[in-house]
Amino acid sequence: MTNLPSSVRQAGFTLVELIFFIVVVTVGIAGILLVMDTSVRSSADPMVRKQAMALADSLMEEILHKAYDDPDGTGGEAARETYDDVSDFNGIDETLASPGTIFKNMPPLLYGYRIQIQVTAATLDTVAAKRVRVTVSRGNDAVTMTGYRTSY
Repeated sequence: MTNLPSSVRQAGFTLVELIFFIVVVTVGIAGILLVMDTSVRSSADPMVRKQAMALADSLMEEILHKAYDDPDGTGGEAARETYDDVSDFNGIDETLASPGTIFKNMPPLLYGYRIQIQVTAATLDTVAAKRVRVTVSRGNDAVTMTGYRTSY
């Protein structure tokens, strides 16, 4: 065996340097995974909110296209198909499911959304109106739209 001169050093890392490197990389990876977990967990929220907005907008349009006053004078129609004025929608509070009570034959992707509708008397300047408030919610997300129907 030959002895190497004392001025020649071997290349490599010490055990302390290696452990320090592992700790730093582990903390960095944990931070990155935490950020990714948060973004992935909330990535479905925009879709739920967009569907709730589309559903609320659709219902608002349907309601505001109905007559201001009951055209046949009967009032309190029993089914959505027979609703003929804005006030018939007042007090609806339904979670969409199959087959559904008021909202029947809805797409299965909308099951679980809760629909609440309130129709109240309002005045716009000096004009009598009915304020329609449609709230669609699912989990912690809720969308509320308000519209007014006047007698024109």
